[in-house]
Formats: sequence, structure tokens, C-alpha cells
Amino acid sequence: MASPPLSLSLSIFLLLSPLISSASSQPFIRLPTEATKGKSTVDDDDLYCSSWHLAVETNNAGSWKTIPTRCRSYAQDYMTGQRYMSDSEIAANFSLAHASSVEIARDGKDAWVFDVDETLLSNLKYYEDHGFGILDGDVNHVLIKILISNNTEPSEIFDDDSFNAWVDLAVAPAIPASLKLYNELKQMGFKIFLLTGRSESQRNVTAKNLLFAGYTDWERLILRGHSDEGTKAIAYKSERRSELLDEGYRIQGNSGDQWSDLQGFAVAIRSFKLPNPMYYIA
Repeated sequence: MASPPLSLSLSIFLLLSPLISSASSQPFIRLPTEATKGKSTVDDDDLYCSSWHLAVETNNAGSWKTIPTRCRSYAQDYMTGQRYMSDSEIAANFSLAHASSVEIARDGKDAWVFDVDETLLSNLKYYEDHGFGILDGDVNHVLIKILISNNTEPSEIFDDDSFNAWVDLAVAPAIPASLKLYNELKQMGFKIFLLTGRSESQRNVTAKNLLFAGYTDWERLILRGHSDEGTKAIAYKSERRSELLDEGYRIQGNSGDQWSDLQGFAVAIRSFKLPNPMYYIA
């Protein structure tokens, strides 16, 4: 094909030059303008709280004591909506994918560890009735509850008794995705260990609740004994996992809603964090 005449090429270039100049002066990534900065809208709160939630779940927030005031409604909506269930299902699906890659040995020593509260059992009904808690040390040491039904109300201090009374009812339902994962792990041949921060005095009601919710045939239910009182959750759970390793178990997986369920020493081959923007346990 013959090349176009030089005069034609020059004419096209001159016609397009203003457009090219204008386009090249515009950045490919446009930053917010002054007009879009500093807006105080519900959407901005949702965006902030979604980012805050991400920081909590990834442990970027570290040890945090309270849900930000502007995020109280966000936490309620998240926990009572479809997003919480969806996030729990995704965590369970990745857990199952890892479990499927494990070659289960015939010695019965391939283990999976589960936390109980907000991992296997949901206490959402309690938190809906009493507010979303802020914890220090363990589920049984609730310091403050945040009343989210009215964002203008202050935080309210209360003791353990209300939560312990809820535990005694033994009616907390299963988290559906966790129950499905639990049963599939059993069928695959994993030994299931339940490692909870609940007190030894709550063994019977905890076992009753687990059975009520559909969990059966666990290998061992491990609770805090008298000597564990005052021990931070991360240390207590690490020590108990270490004992399992000393018994010859291989902890292939560990599921919990708190980073203190998963970190420390004697950690699992893979650990899986379930969502929980309601409280932090050290």
C-alpha cells in the first residue's frame, strides 16, 4: 500500500494536535478535588467504617478497645446482615481447601483446633439484646458494652453475670458455615479439638450447647482451669496447643475469630481468621 502524501499526514497531525495536547495534560489517575474532600455524609461513614473493619480483621489495628462511635451502626448492620454470613462462608471455604490438600495419616494424629464463641457458636442474640461488647482478656471479662440502638447514648459498664447467664442457657446457635466445615473435617478424618476461653465450670453447659447446635464427636473440649486464671488468651491457647504437639498431634488447621486464637507459639500449619468487629481479646 502506498504511503499517504506528506501534506495529508501533516494536516491530520495539525487537526489532532489540540486533542492530543488536552488528553496528555490530564492525569491517568485523578485524585479527589477540593470539592469532593471533607464531605461528612453517611457514605463517608460507611467507607471509613469499612476500612476500619479491614484494619481490625487484618490485625493492623492491634489491640483496640472500642468500636468507633461513628461505626456502631455499621457493626450492627454487618453482624446482622448477609455480609457477615458471606465472609464466614469464604473463611470456611478456604479452610476446607487447605484441609483437602492434607494427606491424612493412619495414626489419627492430624488435628484441627476450633475456638468456640463467634467461631462455632454465635452469641449474636446476646449482643443484640445487650449491645456489642468490648472485651479484655476473655469473653468472661466484659468491661463495656456499646449501646448501638441510639448512637447518642454513652457506653455502659457492666459485669460478667449477664454473659454467664446467657452461656448457662446453652441456646447459642451454630454459625452455619462453621458447622458445615466441622462436619466435613470429621468425615475427612481430622481429630477435632475445641479450645475455648470459657471456664472449666462451664464445661457441662458448653458441651450441652455444642450438641444443641449440632456439633458432635469432638476429640477434646479444652477450657480454662483454675491455674489459667489471669493468663492472657494468646498465652493460654499457645500452651494448650503445645501440649497437643507434645502428644504427637499435627495441628493442620486452626479456626478462630480472634488473633489470640491463632498467634503465639505452637501455631497450626494454617490458621483461619473468622470475622468479628465486635470485640478484641488479647
